[in-house]
Amino acid sequence: MNTTLPKRHTLAALAAAGLGGALPPIAKAQGRGMPEEHIMQYPDFFTQAPVITMRDPLAEFLGATANGIMQYTYLDAVKMAGHSCAVVASSYLLARRGLKRLYGDDTPVRGDIQVAIRNGGTEGTTGVTGAVLTLITGAAGDTGFHGMGKSRRFSRQDLLMYRQEVDDFLTLRRRDTGKTVGLSLDIEAVPFRPEMQDLLPQAIAGTLPEQERGRFADLWQDRVRRILLEHAEDPALIQVRDI
Repeated sequence: MNTTLPKRHTLAALAAAGLGGALPPIAKAQGRGMPEEHIMQYPDFFTQAPVITMRDPLAEFLGATANGIMQYTYLDAVKMAGHSCAVVASSYLLARRGLKRLYGDDTPVRGDIQVAIRNGGTEGTTGVTGAVLTLITGAAGDTGFHGMGKSRRFSRQDLLMYRQEVDDFLTLRRRDTGKTVGLSLDIEAVPFRPEMQDLLPQAIAGTLPEQERGRFADLWQDRVRRILLEHAEDPALIQVRDI
């Protein structure tokens, strides 16, 4: 069994080694002239996970990106959520797998996808999944962008809905063709390593010794790494079906 735990990037170190091109340009720009303690550090696998490419007509219309092309990485999901965990990683892969089934080799259209989630947004970690899907698909709830003008052009409002009558954990639907896919998730398909059994209860209770905190964090991110890099296509983790 591979027990290699994730190494961590420092933008300054990568730049010094001539490897800055492996990171998004904005990440390099944020690192220039900043104190070392302000430079974001993160596990290597954040930039090794699959990239999701979307086309956003609103971004193109307003000149935000050429041709509306938007690329999302797992690091974007981490920044949005403020943390990295099995749920954030699995939700990122849910979006990727569902979009691939909906669009095939075509580029998915952000803002033209409806998301229906079976659970309520406050049930368990469902709201985290919804937030990741909003980031990538543009589908939002009642607080989303209501569109431009009377026609509500480019509206994203009410494209993501909770407590829907669907058989799967959630569904994704193309608004242009009506094609719909159902997705289900079982994050227990990729469990923590056995060493986590003693550490996790202590972490939850707030009694984890200081000397064990680094080990706990490494084991936590090790599970995330395996989900993203070793189980991205695993049907035991994510099930996708046409509806």
